[in-house]
Amino acid sequence: MTNLISRFVKDESGATAIEYALIAAGIALAIIAAVQGVGTALDLKFKDISGKVGSM
Repeated sequence: MTNLISRFVKDESGATAIEYALIAAGIALAIIAAVQGVGTALDLKFKDISGKVGSM
């Protein structure tokens, strides 16, 4: 029984999976923030162009 508990405490395979999941979540958040920033800039640019074309 002691051997089983000792092996369970030393097993770190689940910790590695959790670490990879946290890294993937961080990367996903960075991508979402970047896409939102670019989307806002594009929206403003298209509205500017639309206003200039509409006033012709």
